[in-house]
Amino acid sequence: VQLQASGGGLVQAGGSLRLSCEATGNIFGIETMGWHRQAPGKERELVADITNSGRTNYADSAKGRFTISRDNAQNTIHLQMDSLKPEDTAVYYCDAEFIFRGGASLHSWGRGTLVTVSS
Repeated sequence: VQLQASGGGLVQAGGSLRLSCEATGNIFGIETMGWHRQAPGKERELVADITNSGRTNYADSAKGRFTISRDNAQNTIHLQMDSLKPEDTAVYYCDAEFIFRGGASLHSWGRGTLVTVSS
């Protein structure tokens, strides 16, 4: 199983970007999928996540500006980021909790996608 993220790029402050992450492979189930980010010199932090039932969780910094959504049929999540600020500049990582037949689980990270917000 693997995660493929896309959608990063350079945008001016106040602009928008949409990140996508697709899980592929021999997938039995996925519990929670989400986005974390890591800015230079800082620790990785949660941005938002969503369960397979659609329950969402946002970091305070993301509330009101970012929206996470999920397509269970496509094993894909999206992060719509509006009103972007220079402090949103970071590498954004997709992650997921994969569930396997028999109940085993695996937390996995995708490769990051860089988001740069210019002032």
